[in-house]
Amino acid sequence: MSTLAQAARLEYPDTIPVTVGLLPAMWMRYGSELQRLVDQYPQFFHGLKMDLEHIEDNLPPSYRKGIYIDEWNCEWHNAHAGNEAIVVKHPVQTEEDVFNLQIPACRDGRLPHGFMYLRLLDLCGFENAMIWFAEEDETIQTLIDKVLEYNLYQVAAVLPRMEEMITFGDDLGTQKGLAIGPERWRKYLKPCFRKLYGLVKAYKPDQLIYMHTDGCIWEIMPDLVECGVDMINPQFRANGLDNLVRVCRKDQIIPIHLDLDRQLFPLATPGQLKDHVAECVESLYLPQGALGLSIELNYEVPLENAAAILDAAEKYRHYRG
Repeated sequence: MSTLAQAARLEYPDTIPVTVGLLPAMWMRYGSELQRLVDQYPQFFHGLKMDLEHIEDNLPPSYRKGIYIDEWNCEWHNAHAGNEAIVVKHPVQTEEDVFNLQIPACRDGRLPHGFMYLRLLDLCGFENAMIWFAEEDETIQTLIDKVLEYNLYQVAAVLPRMEEMITFGDDLGTQKGLAIGPERWRKYLKPCFRKLYGLVKAYKPDQLIYMHTDGCIWEIMPDLVECGVDMINPQFRANGLDNLVRVCRKDQIIPIHLDLDRQLFPLATPGQLKDHVAECVESLYLPQGALGLSIELNYEVPLENAAAILDAAEKYRHYRG
């Protein structure tokens, strides 16, 4: 069992689990220099060797420069290869479009980032979604029902091949809170996640469910646990350390894989980065687990800062309080 799974199950892992993600744009900027850095930290990268000559060739569709059309006919545009594209053309423009929308036929188990809430915004655009959520009539419920039906098919398809932890990703918050507010989220979206994650638990009751979700979501973290999530991947800056300590340590124990402060990484000194990691670990550590550190690095992070973050993670993953 991985240390992350042990942390999620409160099974006293030997170290605090650390995961490091390197976005393709970072490889495209630094190339062999980044490979040399990776080679210095085998405890985090486990022998990773990047095919530097074919980085762009191996990018997923939404990370390639140009236009990508997904299965819902959302049109994604990307001006710079190596980072995620954004949807600029939404297939659902009117209420009539909602009722005429056809659920895609594919049943391949794909659960991309933004599979539920963000999918609504991709389909109809932020403004339409907010209007229809505010009106609270059959338009938004019909759109939700169609996306949920599709996702239930996709979750059912992936059940037989789940590993020890199944991962879902959907950014539910903005920098300051939930755009639709916690009450509307509980009314319209909580039942969706309860059904989706309930399908997983019905198939395998001890299956671990991990959910990545960016933005300020501390208000609904207990709700996500009620839906079946075993470990949440929240952002440090958007939620605030005080909120995470209160909600995930004082009110109840919620296992978190903390997304360290990506907005700090490009600008901080090595000392500030060490202090950041120390503050997070010292505030959230429990001997039984319930804590992991998630580090995502992109092209704007200087390599010396990346090294400082990794050094701090190596030191504090052995923290014992």
